[in-house]
Amino acid sequence: MTDISDILIILFILIGAFFSVVTAIGLIRLPDIYSRTHAASKSATLGVMCILIGTLIFFLTEEGFFNSRIVLGIFFVLITAPVGGHLISRAAYNAGVKLWDKSIQDDLAKKEQFEKEKEGSRY
Repeated sequence: MTDISDILIILFILIGAFFSVVTAIGLIRLPDIYSRTHAASKSATLGVMCILIGTLIFFLTEEGFFNSRIVLGIFFVLITAPVGGHLISRAAYNAGVKLWDKSIQDDLAKKEQFEKEKEGSRY
């Protein structure tokens, strides 16, 4: 059983490290704040969660100890990282940070325009 658990531990840690490297590359290479927050929130969440799952499996199989703090950490990262990325992107948009020149569409501008037209038709 330890061979299978060792393989799972190594697999989760390597997948987590891979997504963490992808996050770092995305933060350096992507052109605007919106793309960067997307890379930071999505792939970093997956990377950290995989590393924490690998750590949980290690403690469970090798040490015989179920660490509830790691489980809480997994759920905390799962909930807060995407929400934080969304709030940072929304704050940047409301502050007037421009999209990348080659961005195809601005869905939030369309939504705001629709809401203004909807409010204007009420009165």
